[in-house]
Amino acid sequence: MNVSQQNIDKVSAVIKIEIAKADYQENVDKTLRSYRQKANVPGFRKGMVPAGIIKKMFGKSVLIEEINKLVSGQLFNYIKENNLNVLGEPLSSADQKEVNFDTQEEFEFLFDVALAPEIEVKLSKRDKVAYYNITVDDEMVKKQCESLASRFGKQVDVEVAGEKDMIRCKMAELDENGQVKEDGIAVESTVLSPAYMKNDDEKAKFAGVKVGDKVVFNPSASCNGLEVELASMLHISKEEAAGVKGDFEAEVTSISSFRPAEMGQELFDAVFGKDTVKSEEEYLAKVKEMLVEQLRPESDYRFAVDARAAIEKKVGDIELPEAFLKRWLLASGENRTAESVEEEYPKMVPDLKWHLIKEQLVKKFEIKVEDADVLAVARKATQSQFAQYGMMNVPADLLDKYAADMLKDKQAARNIADRAVEDKIIAAVKGAVALNEKEVSVEEFNKLYEK
Repeated sequence: MNVSQQNIDKVSAVIKIEIAKADYQENVDKTLRSYRQKANVPGFRKGMVPAGIIKKMFGKSVLIEEINKLVSGQLFNYIKENNLNVLGEPLSSADQKEVNFDTQEEFEFLFDVALAPEIEVKLSKRDKVAYYNITVDDEMVKKQCESLASRFGKQVDVEVAGEKDMIRCKMAELDENGQVKEDGIAVESTVLSPAYMKNDDEKAKFAGVKVGDKVVFNPSASCNGLEVELASMLHISKEEAAGVKGDFEAEVTSISSFRPAEMGQELFDAVFGKDTVKSEEEYLAKVKEMLVEQLRPESDYRFAVDARAAIEKKVGDIELPEAFLKRWLLASGENRTAESVEEEYPKMVPDLKWHLIKEQLVKKFEIKVEDADVLAVARKATQSQFAQYGMMNVPADLLDKYAADMLKDKQAARNIADRAVEDKIIAAVKGAVALNEKEVSVEEFNKLYEK
């Protein structure tokens, strides 16, 4: 057996595998003996079928199977042993001669392979890439404080209803004379939110009401006849709500008003953990620090975008085996057509080129990603999710548990591993080039994406 490679150009090659009878015959004979031991053929006891009959029945299919296994193994061993960085998968060559398994004893198989182009990425401090530090101003700190105060606020009972308060009441359906309707709809307890009523006249009836007050209003009019809202208000079915058009009497039993958390130790502990912050000055500084941390990934992402553009420009054009890749796309996609490949290929080229550049960066900076790195990225993602809900002081063991659960999903684990590689690449690039640091406002930063 002989395996050889002929380079067509810098990114294309043909791998030739030559097989002689001696390379496969032993395995063919072994498999046929196994078939003979197991075969059930009428007229013969099990295991006593003549070898000639077994060969006649199964010889060709076994020969094809063994040669296919041999060729496949040799092809991928050659690629691995010779460190060939191939794109896609090898394809049977257009120059492959027809094979006749009935008459041939020696075989020759040709495979087209696409070779990743050689890329050299040179980076130094002479290369400058912009890095945008987003300024956190007093207004941003103020808004964040208001958001946190609202997030950690609570409902309190009050005697007089404000504009946004929730009113709990008993409700009874009235007849055309304004009296409680016998056998009418009665609701022992329901909650009304006048601020969300869609009819201003009905909303106005609840302005300044007190506990114990009785208000006559039209529930259907208050929600513009929306049956789902009316059914929820009156605790009836949607079908029943369709026929409700009259007035009701609402007797106010309690009023609940939302109060944002007040500046003080209780709020400090809720946001940052017990005794982490002990004064308003420390709290404001810590909130500013929180915002800086929240915005840093945005700066890093923008740096990654600009660094990619700078590196791609420096590397220049990358030769790709276009004809082969289109063939491979067509062969590897069940629903692809020649027309769809022509449309799809130009869209995949930029990401493919960047993928090849990243491979070189991984080699250049000797980047390795361990399980601990993947877990750290998953933990950071989990921490960010909790932070979105204002949970800044989640215990470390809980973060680790959620991160581990996240990694149980294979697709999520792959995505996080890719992200870990990306993070290390960007960190390495950041250390290799000169950062042109710029202080920008949030508005100025967002305008960068409008260009």
